[in-house]
Amino acid sequence: MKPALSASNRPGPANWQQIPQGEALRAATEQLLADWWPQIFGYYLLKVGDLSCQLDTSKSPIKHHIHLGIKASQCQVKAESDALPLLDLSVDALLLCHAHEFCSDPHHLMREMHRVLRADGYLMLSGFNPLSLAGLLKLNPWLKDKAPWNGRFFTLSRLKDWLYLLGFEVVMEQRFYASSLLGKEPAASRWRSFVARCFGSSYLLVARKRELPLTPIRPKWQLASDYPQTVRGTLTTNRLNNQKSKL
Repeated sequence: MKPALSASNRPGPANWQQIPQGEALRAATEQLLADWWPQIFGYYLLKVGDLSCQLDTSKSPIKHHIHLGIKASQCQVKAESDALPLLDLSVDALLLCHAHEFCSDPHHLMREMHRVLRADGYLMLSGFNPLSLAGLLKLNPWLKDKAPWNGRFFTLSRLKDWLYLLGFEVVMEQRFYASSLLGKEPAASRWRSFVARCFGSSYLLVARKRELPLTPIRPKWQLASDYPQTVRGTLTTNRLNNQKSKL
């Protein structure tokens, strides 16, 4: 397994048009997210990355949507995705679309997501599936400098391990959009829907940040009922003698 840490950032796509079949992939991502927006409430939704900023989130009941990126015209805050200029525990939901695949330190990126997200907040993360037709095309040397193959694809299991270590609970995972991302968009069919669930070129993870409160356990000084009667009597007598001596 290759290490997640890289020497430098890879130039990520500034918009969906720079990805082959990007508009179709964008529509498929929006359709999948539409089922989750009615279940997520709060005051602030943070969209991290240029591609996230361009997704339609109008169906979300969250009133304030913050767009954070570098190149997209929709950006309201210009900053790197792994250095968020936000306070701790300041957002209720977070959308991260293909940003971790072009980051030099995706571990630090996930820690930043955890830092700014409130307890029980939602993280929605989409990425490219290396175990798909699009993932296999990374072996093609003619595509290594072209988006999205110039990034690093991480498996679902690896991302889930990172999230579990940070204290997230993965509530949904789904692969979708069966295509090699080359040529024309394939026509919809039952066979394509079946392949998408197993070897889709993209995936969506929905995770929830969990924080368990620490409940102090008070010591119990009472004598257990199963103590022998003689032992209990001796301890009680000693306690009374100590009190008399203090008086």
